[in-house]
Amino acid sequence: MRFFKIGFASLLAFSLFITCRTNEVKKVEKEIAQSQINSTNKKDELVTSFKEWKKNPVPLISAHRGGPYPGFPENSIETFANIVHHTSTVIECDVAMSKDSVLVLMHDRNLDRTTTGKGPIKEAYFKDLQELKLVDNGGKKTEFKIPTLDKVLEWGKGKVLFTLDIKRGVPFAKVLEMVEKHNATDYAAIITYRIQDAKLVHDLNKEVMISVSARDEGALEQIEKANLPADKLLGFVGTRQPDLSHYNSLREKGIKTILGTLGNLDKSAIAKGNDEVYLTYIKNGANIIATDRPLEVAKVLKTSSKK
Repeated sequence: MRFFKIGFASLLAFSLFITCRTNEVKKVEKEIAQSQINSTNKKDELVTSFKEWKKNPVPLISAHRGGPYPGFPENSIETFANIVHHTSTVIECDVAMSKDSVLVLMHDRNLDRTTTGKGPIKEAYFKDLQELKLVDNGGKKTEFKIPTLDKVLEWGKGKVLFTLDIKRGVPFAKVLEMVEKHNATDYAAIITYRIQDAKLVHDLNKEVMISVSARDEGALEQIEKANLPADKLLGFVGTRQPDLSHYNSLREKGIKTILGTLGNLDKSAIAKGNDEVYLTYIKNGANIIATDRPLEVAKVLKTSSKK
């Protein structure tokens, strides 16, 4: 009986030791796992200020229409969040206006392609737009709604840079009022297609960044005649690779550049299976790549930076 008591006590002590040891091992394993998760989830530092970026203009990706992918429709906050989860980005998005003058994001004049609604957006009241769902580029209905510019700028602060493409009929002044409301002049640039529009935007707000056409020497002459400050400009060089001399001209004027690979250059990269070409575009002088393939371009840029 005594032997049994001693044996039982020893067994109990040994069991307690094993339990404690197991708990310690599990604790260590949990800490290691958490460390690995933290390491995996650690993102590159986000670029969220044009002013700071210009001091050290690292290559940036501009996600055309916000970077739509299957399940993520264009011009949607959820789509923006998907892109920024993977890479620091410039979100290019489109600003339209409802019948009752609410600024919303929408590329097309009509609702048919990208929403469950139909008809011109300018004839729809905002309350009716809120009943609609966004549709991705494959025609799949999502649970996402048409966002207002107000909510977009609120969401984007400290997360992304924006370039706002103002649709026809939407007053620049109204858009700038919203930008000013959110103190967003340092993270929300205005896209213009005519030099007179660029001058109007600058006259309305001297601090906001402006994207201007800078495709050729004639465009650069217009910029100079308009007396627009280079440090407030992003020069869009078009959707074809310009000559190195043109990039040099822009660099000499102090204008940062955007190359639009959306369209033919993106399609060419896919057809040739050559995503490395985006590195060539950066090397030649593009500061920002505006693309329909933001995640693919981000991958090749990250891979290159690790070499």
